[in-house]
Parts: sequence; C-alpha cells; structure tokens
Amino acid sequence: MDLGEARMIPAFATGLLDDAAMFPPGSLPLDAAVPAHRRHRAAPHAPAVGPLVVAATALPTLHAILAETPGAPLAVALTAPDGPAQALDALRAADPALVDVVALEIAVPDDPAAFFAGLGTPGPDVYAEIPRDARRDDVLAGLAATGHRAKFRTGGVTADLYPGVDELAAAISAAVAAGVPFKATAGLHRAVRATDPATGFDQHGFLNLLLAAHAARTGGDVAAALAERDPAIVAAAVADAAPARRSFLSFGTCSVREPLDDLAALGLIPAGDPA
Repeated sequence: MDLGEARMIPAFATGLLDDAAMFPPGSLPLDAAVPAHRRHRAAPHAPAVGPLVVAATALPTLHAILAETPGAPLAVALTAPDGPAQALDALRAADPALVDVVALEIAVPDDPAAFFAGLGTPGPDVYAEIPRDARRDDVLAGLAATGHRAKFRTGGVTADLYPGVDELAAAISAAVAAGVPFKATAGLHRAVRATDPATGFDQHGFLNLLLAAHAARTGGDVAAALAERDPAIVAAAVADAAPARRSFLSFGTCSVREPLDDLAALGLIPAGDPA
C-alpha cells in the first residue's frame, strides 16, 4: 500500500473500524473471518481497520487456523463476557507467535469493585462493557482511576438492546467528563441515525457518536448530536469533530465494507471498491 492509497482514509476515520465479522448479525465463521480480515489489512482502506474481534472461547480455533496460514501475528481484541478471569486466562493462553492481543473487552460482574480487583494490570488495552444500570458511574470512576477504557453497547438483535438517545447521551457525557475514552459495539450499521426498514429499530449512527463525543467535550448538545438524521448536516460537522476521536476510539462492525460505503456516499472518503 503506497501513500496515495493510504490518503483515501482521513484522520477522523483512522482505526475507526474494529472488525467484528464473527459476531451477529454477520456471524462469519472464524476460518472465513481471518482471511477476510487479512484482505482488509492489505487493502487501500487498511488505515481505517483495527483488530479482529474474537471471542476468548474461540482462541484455540484461531490458533489452529493461524498455524496453517503463516504470516505476522494477527492483531486481535478478545471479548470476555464471563469477566476478568476469562480474559486473563485467554491472555495467558494466547500464543504470541500467532496472535498479538491488543485489547481485552470484558463484561463487568454485579460488583464493580470485584471487577477491578480481579483485573490487575494485564498489558493490552482493557475495555469494560458499561452496564446500563446504576453501576455505570462506579465503573466509569474505576476506569478513570486505572486508566482503562469503556465499551458501550449500542444495539443488538432486539429493540431493548438499543439505548435511547437520552440514555446514550448521558453515558457518553459521563465518560467524557470522567476522562474515559470509549468504543461502541453492536447496532451501528449506518453512519447516520436511521430507522432500519427491516426491523423498525431506530439505530444510532457511528458518525453521530463522533459528533456526540465532540459535543460532550465542547459543551454542546449531546442528545441532539445523537438524534440528528440529516446526512448533510452530519457530514458537514465531521471535520470539526475529528479531535473527539481521542474520546470515541472505535466501534465494532460485523461488516467493514458497510461503513466504508456509507462514508463514500457522504463524500467523506473517495468512492471505490473497498472490498
């Protein structure tokens, strides 16, 4: 990839897309997700693509696949829905000749204090999935104290998994106020907020999250940024919001192609075939 190719990805989109192809609704088998991810990492849009997101339980399968396909260690983010012990066990089991674990995404148990006590100092970036309940502020305070990061779930396969505009605005505002960078996952299928015609679900736009982080950092209206549905308004605001990437780090997407196509349609990256 030469410098001309790399320039197709502007600064606001660099490292924005964590490749979560193996998770719903994409649910790509791991033996297909790995070569697809490597193609993305060799394509002109590679600067936009972060690690491959892999369930901790799939690590043995990933090792077997990578052992048969020589190459540099694969950058991965391991998800651990069972908590810190599962994450740390997977980290210890990871073969550094095959995988480079750059992040751990860990669910928080009922007791936030137990989460931080069991976490220790694992080495990779740690993202704690922020509960949508009264534990939120305690977890964010713990992340601020330890230098770890937040993960917000922004959707899923049922309507109840989508936080409303006000709920998500409050969470983003709290994270920014606490100085905690965050990523997002699930439900971010479009750049701009829209209603999914297949399900009827109102879905957050990933660029809306960028604008919301910017609003939280600058004293703007965070909820209004999340609620904006006019693509022209959102696209025009992205350049000013780019510094907010220090707060909104990335989002997991089951399709790398889909967000790139949306960015191209908005005129924010050159049109072309990013596959």
